[in-house]
Order: sequence, then C-alpha cells, then structure tokens
Amino acid sequence: MKNIITTGVLLLSTTLLMPSFKSADLPGDGGTLLKDVTLIDGNGGKPQEHVDILIQGDSIASIGSKLKTAGLHVIDLKGKTIMPALISAHMHAGTLKGTSTKAANYTRENILAQLKKYQDYGVNNVMIMGTDRPLLFESGLRDSSLNGLLPGARIHSAGYGFGVPKGAPPVEFGMDNVFRPASAAQVPAEMDSLLKVKPDLVKMWVDDFGGKFAKMKPEIYQRIITEAHQRNLRVAAHAYYLSDARKLVNDGLDIIGHSIRDSVIDDGLVQQMKAKNVVYIPTLSLDEFAYIYARKPEWLNDPFFRNSLEPGVYEMITSKKYQDDLKNSPDYAKNVKAFETALKNLKKLNDAGILIAMGTDSGATPVRAQGFSEHLELELMVQAGLTPLQAITAGTRNAAKVLKIDQKFGTIAKGKIADLLIIDANPAQDIKNTRKIFAVYKAGKEVSKGPLKK
Repeated sequence: MKNIITTGVLLLSTTLLMPSFKSADLPGDGGTLLKDVTLIDGNGGKPQEHVDILIQGDSIASIGSKLKTAGLHVIDLKGKTIMPALISAHMHAGTLKGTSTKAANYTRENILAQLKKYQDYGVNNVMIMGTDRPLLFESGLRDSSLNGLLPGARIHSAGYGFGVPKGAPPVEFGMDNVFRPASAAQVPAEMDSLLKVKPDLVKMWVDDFGGKFAKMKPEIYQRIITEAHQRNLRVAAHAYYLSDARKLVNDGLDIIGHSIRDSVIDDGLVQQMKAKNVVYIPTLSLDEFAYIYARKPEWLNDPFFRNSLEPGVYEMITSKKYQDDLKNSPDYAKNVKAFETALKNLKKLNDAGILIAMGTDSGATPVRAQGFSEHLELELMVQAGLTPLQAITAGTRNAAKVLKIDQKFGTIAKGKIADLLIIDANPAQDIKNTRKIFAVYKAGKEVSKGPLKK
C-alpha cells in the first residue's frame, strides 16, 4: 500500500510540475507547420497570403493553404511574413575585431562569433571574398560549416585572392596572404596553389583604391582569368572604373564585385555584360559608409545597427573628430558622387536584365557593420529604383545562383532547405521591415530570435 501511495504522489507531483501547453504547441512526429503566413518566396512574385509551410527534417515538405495539422508541431504565425534567409555574395570574416582589421584577429573564435552574428541578422550563407587564411581550410572549419556542424552562417570562400605587389589590397588590413604576381608567368603556379583549398571562385583586386596604388596590369588579370577558367573557376574582380570594367568584361570576367562608380555604364557594355552573363554585385552600402557617418544617418542610434558593431566602433564613428575628418576630407565630394553614380548604374543594369546579387563587403573594415550592412544594402537597392521584391530576390535567389547553391537555397519551395527569415511586417510594403526579425531558421530549426533578443 505504501508503494502505491508513494507512486501516486510522484505521479501527481510530476503532473503538477509539467508545463502547460496548448494542444497546437505539442510536438508531433510529422514535422513543424508554420501556419497562416504571408510568403515571399524569393522568386520576385507577389507575396502570397495565408500560406502554411510544412517543415520535415531540414527541408520544406509542403506549401499550401490550410494544410492538415494532425501529428504536427503547429506554430501560428498569423500577421508574420516569411522570406528566404539572406545570402551575401561578397563579405569578409575573421580579420575584423574591435576597431582594427589585421591578420592577428583571424582566429577560429573570431570567425565563429562573426558567423553567428550574420545568422542573428538572418544571413545564413556568406561568400568570403579572397581574404581567408590557411586556418580556415587546414582546421576543417570551412568544411564543418558547410556540412552544418557549426553554428552560424555557412562559409563559402574564394580562398586567397590575387592582388598587386606593394598595392591593393592593403597589406596592413590583414591582406598579407594574397597572391601578388609581378608577372603573368607567375599566375599558373599560384592558381594551382589556390586550387588546393578548393575555392568557390577566384577574387582579384584590379582597382587603384582612389589613386593610392598602381592598378593590376592587364596582362596579369587576363592570365588570371584564363588560368581560372581552365580550372573551371569563375573570377570576380574588385573594380571601380568604367574603363577597367570594359576591358575585364571583354577578357571574360564572370563577376563584377563592386559598383562601377566613376561613370554611368554605356549601353554597349550593358549589352556585352548581358550577352556574357556577367554578374553584378553593387555593394552600395560600402559606398555609403565611405561618407555617411559625417551626416549622422537616421539609423545611427538604432539598436539594430549598434548591435552589429564591434566594440569601440560606435564611439569611434560618433566622435566629433571622426565625423569632421570625414566631412573635411578631399575625398568627401568624390565619395558622395561615386555613391550616386553607383545607384544609377544599378538601376540601369537591373532594368537591362543583368543578374544582380547582394553583397556588401561587410567585415572588410570596422565601419562596414556585419549583419546590418546586408539589410541596409536592400534599402539602398530600393533607393536606386529597384522594387522591394527585386531587392529581396537579389539577396536570396540571385545570390544563391552566384554561390551555386540555388538547388538547395535562396527560394522557398518544396524540397529546398528550410532556411527562413520570419519577420513581423511585410518588406514588400517597406523594405526596412526586413529588420523586424521574429525568428531565423537554419535547416529547419529555429536558431535565433534576431540580434536584439539574446
């Protein structure tokens, strides 16, 4: 009798201690049903209202209206909007820490912290454009990330880029592990060396950084393109000038990795880019960051922005000295004009049907905030004249195409990996609504409530 009483007391205690759930919150064996959402699928079409999305395992199993709920974990998301998680086709990780960008910052701990930051901002795949170091490959960090064994955004990498001896990219910014061929004859062996780390593409710096450095010689970048293509690798170029873009496209460049900023692109180049399927990554936020802090932008004190900054950067960019130095710089007017030209070129190329993909160059310097930059980039694309849905497509489906992961990522469709950004308001009505993050899903599981809900 004593045992029966004891057992009864234990059962009663256990029952009282159990949390109360609504029936819809009880986990089922059949998967998770995200119920009654507004769906932006990444393909550019009109948002769909009152949609249910069934997730099973890491993938989307079904999309429809009023799907059956029996045996499912049901999450009622009425009033929320779901879009694909963002993808950045041009960024940097690891070398940034605090107010410095240098090689010593490139540690496993720092890289993982930054990948987690991107994920908190709804960015689940990133392309590191040519500034990686042996640690990423020799430790297996890149492969573990791609295989879902590590938290944060998945790493895609251009490995070690190609620059200019004593020129771009600046060595002092942690870019000392870049190939710097002095002649075209050096390129084949260096390309073979790069091939060993299995890069997704090849990055080269052709620009002179505002006249600070000598440009890469045409015979060298021509050889880089030729040797890369012989090894089935695409080439992306850091460029600035229209004259360079013309030569690069003519020589077979695959990806223009920044906006052309000195002149409006002529119709002849537009048609050549279209005929050759050249991709354009405008990195508008980079160009705005070059001058905008002098104007104290409206988002300067927004927690969504401030939370993305490395320690000490907010104090730096809000100091009177920093803002005055920016405004009084001889480059200030040039930088403003370059941004305005970049806006015009994006609109012209988008209207012509050139594939536009989102990239930001975030993480290359402390003022290019990781995570926030990607949302700002969408806003600036709309400022350039794209519709919100076109901007979202650039940051999802199109970026997935550039990374060659569009069979699994970039759109919301049956069979795709369930990488989702759930937001409190519809960004088709106001692109800044992408910042109202409710939850981030990676491979079918909620991994973040956004950067402000730790």
